[in-house]
Amino acid sequence: MLLGGGTAQATTAINTLERIKATGVLRVGYGDTAPFSYMDGQSNKVVGYSIDICQRLAEQLQKQLNLPSLDITYVPRTPSNRIMLLNSGDIDIECNASTNTPERRRSAQFALSHFFVSVRYVALQQNNFKTLQDLAGRSVSVARGTVNVGQINQANRQQQLNLSVVPVDTLQQAFDLVADERVAAFAMDDILLSTMIAESDNPERYALSDEAVSPMEPLGFMMRLGDDAFAEQVNTALEQIYTSTDMPLLYQRWFQQPLPGKGITLNVPMSAMLAEHFVSPR
Repeated sequence: MLLGGGTAQATTAINTLERIKATGVLRVGYGDTAPFSYMDGQSNKVVGYSIDICQRLAEQLQKQLNLPSLDITYVPRTPSNRIMLLNSGDIDIECNASTNTPERRRSAQFALSHFFVSVRYVALQQNNFKTLQDLAGRSVSVARGTVNVGQINQANRQQQLNLSVVPVDTLQQAFDLVADERVAAFAMDDILLSTMIAESDNPERYALSDEAVSPMEPLGFMMRLGDDAFAEQVNTALEQIYTSTDMPLLYQRWFQQPLPGKGITLNVPMSAMLAEHFVSPR
């Protein structure tokens, strides 16, 4: 899903493990992307599928590093500033829903995946758009700082769609352009689009495309380039978490039960690909 700025040389001298041991704090970046991470307005707490995993990650790291305690400080991040926040040390790990791509790995390293998505587009039901060819000659919104910008541009070139690509700053702005009939479609990860449709005032107005813009891709937590010792500890911890008997229940909480503070239920069962991955995450 989300792509940040940065370069292949955007490494830092920060030793995360040493800082965690000295401070007893893990700095976690979160977003506004339910069900992965978001602020629950009712409880005023940061919650989500990714956050639940990262809370268990902190507990496991505390054990692995023999620390008396390990607290979490939550730091809001956006698609465009998260690499900067990683490199500056404002966050140690981004616990959200970033797509693990070769391009992204030039700016950050990824933990073991926690979800798989394909990119589709949302459009108004009344227009009956199903495929990329249905959008030929029309406008498509995308969120700046996401891999979807490159994906839709690539599809545009390869299929000669003559699309007008409209970049905006947030996912909600991109969705609102569809709602206001100012663009024909909005391209984004299918699970996030399903959540935004369910949260809208009139969900039956919208439909997801039948055709995917991209094949299935892994989502993972981002960490700083060059911080290999920390990344290895994180992956060791996540392997314990993903293979535990609690993992299916954790998934059900966020994808098959009502979302806290949202009043919606996604009803998305675990895919065979994700279930197989959790059996052997490495």
